[in-house]
Amino acid sequence: MSLSHNMSSMYPEYFFIIGLSGIHYSNYYYMFLCITYFISVSGNSLVLVLIALYRSLHSPKYIGVFNLALADFGETNALIPNMMKTFLFDSQYITYNACLANMFFVHFFSTVQSFALVVLAYDRFIAIYLPLRYHLIVNYTFMYLIFLIVWAFNAFMVALSVSLITRLSFCESNKIYSYYCDYGPVYRLACNDNSMNALIAQLYTALYVVAPSFIIVLSYLGIFLALSKITTWEGRLKALKTCISHLLLVGSFFLPIICIFIATSTNSLSSNTRVLSTSLAHVIPPMLHPIIYVLNTAEIKDVIRKIFKNRCSPVRINISK
Repeated sequence: MSLSHNMSSMYPEYFFIIGLSGIHYSNYYYMFLCITYFISVSGNSLVLVLIALYRSLHSPKYIGVFNLALADFGETNALIPNMMKTFLFDSQYITYNACLANMFFVHFFSTVQSFALVVLAYDRFIAIYLPLRYHLIVNYTFMYLIFLIVWAFNAFMVALSVSLITRLSFCESNKIYSYYCDYGPVYRLACNDNSMNALIAQLYTALYVVAPSFIIVLSYLGIFLALSKITTWEGRLKALKTCISHLLLVGSFFLPIICIFIATSTNSLSSNTRVLSTSLAHVIPPMLHPIIYVLNTAEIKDVIRKIFKNRCSPVRINISK
């Protein structure tokens, strides 16, 4: 293994990503990745274009949806093409700097997804718990400011964690047992003290998985409390219907991650199963999110209906005699 020296640390010129190498019938999985990539990119692009172009979707709520779709689009392009290059074309090596860049972008967009779902949960909480004050609290200024903070804070945190990788020395193995340059499998390869990196990894689990899940659960407890005060079942169902899309988004994003985390902590998953399950937990939500919004959001469905109606309606020509 060729090593380069950088002050007191040693790092390889390249890493080998071997996470999916031993999986049987892997070609079928790569075909699935191609389909997932196409649906995710086209679906999120559609959502981004619709929100940007149609004034009926210019509302604070859809600022949140736009940012979630943008994060989904970014993570899909940071993750799946590299996976396809690595395993489909048997090009498993990645340079040290490219590995750090891959690590940054995948984690960056994933953390934005997590926080975007929290902001959307807050949006639904205010809309149902404080409906008369909704437009005063959740306005354009609030949403623009909160997402500016989300993108800036996450960029700083992810850049900090990646910069700590450069302090590590890799003097033994350069084989990453994952499907991309994942933070945990990389820092565990170090042959010097990596306690700071382990602490950062635990902080990330708390900050981007545990805390968002807890906040979202609290927001829905508040929503259910508000629903219990509505006298009619029709009114309760109408209010709850506005949350269905968000609940599906939260379930598709957090439940697989939490289940894999619990299974891994109890040592009930083999290495290949863990890698495959974790990769699915990363690539499927960006594909499902635009489908959920297109199929379950009345405003977006209305816009799509109008587009098809205008495209399919015959052109009428008036001939004056």
